[in-house]
Amino acid sequence: MLNPSIFKANDIRGVVTGDRPEWDAAGARAVGSAFVEVLGLAGREFVLGRDMRTSGLELAAAFTEGALAQGASVVDIGLSSTDQLWFASGLLGMPGVQLTASHNPAAYNGVKFCLAEAAPIEPAMLKRIAELAMGPAPTPVAQPGTRRERDVLADYAAHLHGLVSLDGMRRLTVVYDAGNGMAGHTAPAVLGPLDIETIGLFTELDGSFPNHPPNPLDPANLVDAQAAVLEHGADVALVFDGDADRCFIVDERGEVVSPSLVTALIAQQELKREPGGTIVINTITSRAVDRVVAEAGGKVVVSKVGHTSVKAEMAKHHAIFGGEHSAHYYFRDFWGADTGMLAGLHVLALLGRSGGTMSELVAGLPVFANSGEINSTVADTAGVQARLAAAFAGRGVQDTDDGLTITGDGWWVNVRASNTEPLLRLNVEAADQAQLVALRDEALAIIEGDADA
Repeated sequence: MLNPSIFKANDIRGVVTGDRPEWDAAGARAVGSAFVEVLGLAGREFVLGRDMRTSGLELAAAFTEGALAQGASVVDIGLSSTDQLWFASGLLGMPGVQLTASHNPAAYNGVKFCLAEAAPIEPAMLKRIAELAMGPAPTPVAQPGTRRERDVLADYAAHLHGLVSLDGMRRLTVVYDAGNGMAGHTAPAVLGPLDIETIGLFTELDGSFPNHPPNPLDPANLVDAQAAVLEHGADVALVFDGDADRCFIVDERGEVVSPSLVTALIAQQELKREPGGTIVINTITSRAVDRVVAEAGGKVVVSKVGHTSVKAEMAKHHAIFGGEHSAHYYFRDFWGADTGMLAGLHVLALLGRSGGTMSELVAGLPVFANSGEINSTVADTAGVQARLAAAFAGRGVQDTDDGLTITGDGWWVNVRASNTEPLLRLNVEAADQAQLVALRDEALAIIEGDADA
């Protein structure tokens, strides 16, 4: 079973349990066969990992069956975070496949792909995979592939330790919230050897997510880490999503640090290593990053939202670092791929050497009023964008590279369809709260008018 709706802009996401599943093991088998055909992997190896979702083992096995039947061989790294899969792709020089639905609810599963050395898969390739997987089943080849297992967790942790200097740090107390996701697997290997005190929350791998959903973009899913910081007098908290490729930061007051400001902090540091370097951000990352990068003598390149787009821009511009509003952080030293754990290490290193608190570390950065991401289900996303464009005509520069962005003097409004869910996403930023509220409410009135229709 394969519902064509599971094929998104950057990867695959769909419901696999309940009354209305959108794909299943047979569908995973078909996707595995198509992946081999599109990438020309017959007679070659690729690396495969999976997260802790309850359907993961069955789907990974079925994907493997489809790939082997078409002559590809599989290096199975077993349970892994998505950035651990990117690492394995880079280490082994092979294309990669990760069975994960990232931050989606427990009923979902999905697939993320990469080319060798964690390079992003091209949109045309994903489209062709969908076409082949939805078509007739191919005839198995005469010489099927083989499967072997390899544990790369220790290598992954060692690689991350080699990318961040942790010398001269004071001893920190660090909360980390794994959310029953893959950080429960990777954080002990990465944080355990450090001279810090760690307090782990929800570290047991459990794809039913019994404590809170694995989406740190929702403020409700950060409250446990915020409370733990205050309870233990911790210096900082790291909060990961389900597949642990994203990392949110909570300061010593229990306040969430904007991922854009985390991007600005790491960008400052990376530009000290490479003056004049390029930093990639996405369409809705705060303009605070632009200011910080300009002051540091760097250059900003703006990408569409989504890991495949950002990784492509990272490679195109040989960028040293990239960051998104959603707490995806990309590093040239990590094959241009996103890794929440490496971003967390950078924050710990900066904080541990600062002599101050996390809130003091970000206090000197530019601050704008920001709405955060506001999601709405609407019947006609194109119509909403057209009505917003008309309502804001003459009040700013309009751009349609990634949804609709309207940029005025010290403010911007962006509305775009989600790459992974049937939602329209609104983001607004302004110089002050009053201006933000006015812009946000004006845009929402148009969006909600469609939602109510």
